[in-house]
Amino acid sequence: MHNIVKLIAQRLALGLLVLFVVSLIIAAGVDALPGDLCQEMQGQSATAETLKACREEIGLDQSLPVRYVQWLGGVLQGDFGTSLANGREISELIGSRLGNTFFLAGLAAVIAVPLALVLGILAALYRNGVYDRSVNVVTLSSISFPEFFIAYILILWLAVNWGWFPSLSNVGGDTPLGERAYKTLLPALTLTLVVVAHMMRMTRASIINLLASPYIEMANLKGMTRRRIIVKHALPNAWAPIVNVVVLNLAYLIVGVVVVEVVFVYPGLGELMVDSVRKRDIPVVQACASIFAATYIILNMTADILSILTNPRLLHPK
Repeated sequence: MHNIVKLIAQRLALGLLVLFVVSLIIAAGVDALPGDLCQEMQGQSATAETLKACREEIGLDQSLPVRYVQWLGGVLQGDFGTSLANGREISELIGSRLGNTFFLAGLAAVIAVPLALVLGILAALYRNGVYDRSVNVVTLSSISFPEFFIAYILILWLAVNWGWFPSLSNVGGDTPLGERAYKTLLPALTLTLVVVAHMMRMTRASIINLLASPYIEMANLKGMTRRRIIVKHALPNAWAPIVNVVVLNLAYLIVGVVVVEVVFVYPGLGELMVDSVRKRDIPVVQACASIFAATYIILNMTADILSILTNPRLLHPK
């Protein structure tokens, strides 16, 4: 038990350090964005004195280290500051949008994880057959295309040609759950096609690797069916690498929604960040990027901890 607590504490400390370094990189990257917020707010006819007064009012006249320390101090107190573009509280801006992003990622996970497990088990069951080769070709093809290409193909087929789904996912806070799921299904399918190949191939590889184990050979000698051997004996022992890759893909679902949200005009955190980059709204971009980074780091740590806890050789190294 002591080893487990020590392991989790070490991973948490490492995660905080990584998040701090990432926040520094985000601050430097956002500061290097081209354009001038005050110039955009005041227009092309603004004078130098007007621009100087605008920068002083919103704090852009201060150096990057000073602004970063002030931002970090506010974040540690739960205050992300205010938007430079419209003066609204950033926590208010990201509140509902963060929920929309998690809803989209969750819906994609509900579709992708069971689908990947079933496809992987069937691919292992009918290894090197027509089904196995066909699934590998389809999934590898889908993961080879960028998200926006898959999104536009699905819009063309499922929205324009067949009219099954709306091409734009315009959901709001008062949208009923059923209607929200229906409008979000097309971007969720896009994310599913991107991530299902990783999980499917890991499930297939883990099960095939275990099929050469002595206890599996004994089960074969007892006359058990191949289906029962895989489901009852191989799959439970293959959970460690499968859970690891599932959690890593869930992390990708959270941070990989940016392009998909922009294509479908989905009111999530990714679209807010892209709009803020266009406006050079530095605090909003920093807040959105930090939330994405924190989510990815937390899920990566979770995958790391689960992979160690489910493997005694890693939990008790010699």
